[in-house]
Amino acid sequence: MYGMFKDITAILKMLCFRLERTALDKFVIEGGNRLTGEITISGAKNAAIAIIPATILSDGVCRIENVPDIKDVNKITKILYDMGAKIRVVNKSTLEIDTSTIHTYVVSEELARQMRGSYYLMGALLGRFHHAVVTMPGGCDFGVRPIDQHLKGFAALGAKYRIESGMVDISVDKLVGNSIYLDVASVGATANIMLAATKAEGTTVIENAAKEPHIVDLANFLNSMGADIRGAGTDVIKIFGVKHLSGTSYSIIPDQIEAGTYMVAAAATCGDVLIKNVIPKHLESISAKLEEMGVKLEEFDDSIRVSRSGKLNKCNIKTMPHPGFPTDMQPQIAVLLSIANGTSIINENVWDNRFRYVAELKRLGAQISVDGKLAVIEGVDHLNAAPVRATDLRAGAALVIAGLCAHGTTEIENIQQIERGYESIDKKLQKLGANITRVHIPEPEAEQAG
Repeated sequence: MYGMFKDITAILKMLCFRLERTALDKFVIEGGNRLTGEITISGAKNAAIAIIPATILSDGVCRIENVPDIKDVNKITKILYDMGAKIRVVNKSTLEIDTSTIHTYVVSEELARQMRGSYYLMGALLGRFHHAVVTMPGGCDFGVRPIDQHLKGFAALGAKYRIESGMVDISVDKLVGNSIYLDVASVGATANIMLAATKAEGTTVIENAAKEPHIVDLANFLNSMGADIRGAGTDVIKIFGVKHLSGTSYSIIPDQIEAGTYMVAAAATCGDVLIKNVIPKHLESISAKLEEMGVKLEEFDDSIRVSRSGKLNKCNIKTMPHPGFPTDMQPQIAVLLSIANGTSIINENVWDNRFRYVAELKRLGAQISVDGKLAVIEGVDHLNAAPVRATDLRAGAALVIAGLCAHGTTEIENIQQIERGYESIDKKLQKLGANITRVHIPEPEAEQAG
């Protein structure tokens, strides 16, 4: 499937297959197996969905390696194809993208509205065409996704915008650098402003910028094409505008959230797992909490070993922007706290409604009460299997972890949410000894006329 493709139509068919293949599947997990062995982490989802749109700014061919094979990446790739880009799948984790043939600044609504990362097309298209028409972002539904900070940044660069029928129309005669202070350290706004400002005239300064690893990765990718971006990873980023960006070859960083998810899974099953292709520094906030709970960790240059033999200790979690504990790990750690000794508290400081998954965990026997952005978790001896449904990407990952450590057989539906951000999660877990299978759900038969 991943050989050299000469026929672009074959690529399109492959992408469509990937997007549709989990629509009616579910995971069936027989709990109780310890996870043991080695696992290799894929490229970072949040970096990939920003870097792929960034290729729009390039005058040449971009070769991107360590690309995760996940639904959100396949969607953003298909969006570029629909806009006229040439795409070659070199192998399972490598793409070559030539956007010189893109012929429109209008993004098709159908796929873009399904993912949050589609808003990165705004900055990229604005930087290249000085015009972008993109739908409002979609993705996981656990709170309002305002783009006011994105638009504030574009306006500071000289752009005008209007929002009509869910579409954002942004245009500018000439992008000119400016100083922009973000009211909140928004990852999306920081990346989007970087994209637009890369080819603006003069210097752009973003203050109170987001510091997440994928912001640094995007800056490094743009710099590899000839951009001049300094300070990524700090709260002040300076972008010195350039006229042209060339093609490049670049490898995406490992996914810290995928790594953190498998770290929690190993701990939840009393396992012993070596997690490879990671950057341990990116995992420090997760590692610190796991060690506080009594999980044993051993760090190496590009891997981390996670094991547990005793009981889990209670722990309090407060999600924060990087370098704090990531909100994308909150549901997964909640599963671990559900089987820990004592009472734990989670304080969610990023999203308004990220506890929607709690109702599903309670079906498995978790004792959790939620009050606004606060969750109180009373640890239980074990979880019991039940049929559940993934409400969003990270909630789905949490349910997989819960199923792995629960007594009995857990069935998880709506797994297309999980595969938006996890490459081959069932196959990776099977190699660690998990009893997890993918089962196709037959479509209901139409009623016969009588």
